[in-house]
Amino acid sequence: MTTTTEQDDTARAAAASARAARRTSTAPTGSIPEHGELISEARERIDAIDDRIIGLIQERSAVSAVVQRARVEAGGRRVNLSREMEVLTHYRDALGRPGTSLAMTLLELSRGRV
Repeated sequence: MTTTTEQDDTARAAAASARAARRTSTAPTGSIPEHGELISEARERIDAIDDRIIGLIQERSAVSAVVQRARVEAGGRRVNLSREMEVLTHYRDALGRPGTSLAMTLLELSRGRV
């Protein structure tokens, strides 16, 4: 089982690598040249948002690990399927059908290996 620190390091490295690849890309943007600065600034903003999202996912995973440990110490199961259904419904209601896929990914990242 990977630790939260290992997951944090892996996620940070992946995010940094993706940012570096975007910055060094010579592929055309498909836009008129005067829009290049606008696109560049917007991409930097997206990168910053992505970094925050990654941090929140890592935080969510750490909090989920606390809940899992407490549940197991109390004699329960590590995974609570009814709670996971609530999360899936919440994301689906907020984001539509793709929200379900996103929630499934978050749950998988948060619960570790089952």
